[in-house]
Amino acid sequence: QVQLVESGGGLVQAGGSLRLSCAASGTIRSINDMNWYRQAPGKQRELVAGITRGDSTKYADSVKGRFTISRDNAKNTVYLQMNSLKPEDTGVYYCNMQVIRLLMSADYWGQGTQVTVSS
Repeated sequence: QVQLVESGGGLVQAGGSLRLSCAASGTIRSINDMNWYRQAPGKQRELVAGITRGDSTKYADSVKGRFTISRDNAKNTVYLQMNSLKPEDTGVYYCNMQVIRLLMSADYWGQGTQVTVSS
């Protein structure tokens, strides 16, 4: 079994910063893509940022230049540094990982962490 545990969410004023972390534990051979998604109230879940095992990154247009995704493969952890936060960044942030266990791979999700940006 694999578990993803997120941390780092909270309440921050507009213009502030937060750093999210998501650590995977369990029987893990390796991890390919690591992603951060978010879901705002009344909206669909959207991809915020992603990073491959080779450290290629991608970002939603709305966060480019403000958010930075990174990973520590030794710790099976992905981070999201969020700067210059805006009220529209408010939502529940979920991490997602493509985990390879023995001979199979599967997608796993964290439980979500709330980020609230006040104006």
